Amino acid sequence: MTKDVARPSLSDALTERVLELIRAGGLRPGDRLPSARELSERFAVTTPTLREALRRLEATGAVQMRHGSGIYVGADLERVVIPNPNVRPLQGDQLLQLLDARLLIEPPLAAMAARRAEPGDLERLRTVLDHAGRHLEGEDVELDAANMSFHRAAAHASGNAVLGEVIDSLLSVHGAEQREILRIFDDRRRDHDDHRAILGAIEAGEAERAEELMRAHLRDVTKVIASRLA
Repeated sequence: MTKDVARPSLSDALTERVLELIRAGGLRPGDRLPSARELSERFAVTTPTLREALRRLEATGAVQMRHGSGIYVGADLERVVIPNPNVRPLQGDQLLQLLDARLLIEPPLAAMAARRAEPGDLERLRTVLDHAGRHLEGEDVELDAANMSFHRAAAHASGNAVLGEVIDSLLSVHGAEQREILRIFDDRRRDHDDHRAILGAIEAGEAERAEELMRAHLRDVTKVIASRLA
């Protein structure tokens, strides 16, 4: 007996055709697409059906619909990992599971960054840490954002776009939990000094040291969180 294979819906087919149009035209993020009416005529579908496909593409960041302006290629056109906005907030021990996940991924990425980082990557890391340093005595929201930007930038400096997006997605989807972790840890200077040391190892091309410093940093945070949740 053969199993039935689900046929793609019209909306599925339309999303693929819009993506094909973008790629065939060599369009880049920020480039404008034809209007919804023009696209519906081109693909011989109703405008509501076309808009459904566009909304699906917008949810993944592949396109952006600007009211009164038009449809544009989105910044996340080639994004591989898509965060799930429906994930429930993590509680209690799950904060530690989030840190465990980061411990598995981020230290090797720091080593890769030490080997592969381009000048632009290093400049981005320096800029982020300089920004964080100016907010050590300021608002939590500014410092929290800068700290997470450092971890994102370090991951992307590894040169592995997929793993960089994994970290980006973890920090984006679980942003509230990350802020709670930073609130519980509550040692701004220590956190900042750790980041400075990690950057120094990456700049020096010291892969093993960068990996160990990132691991020690995340283990330290995990230990503090575990003790304060006990």
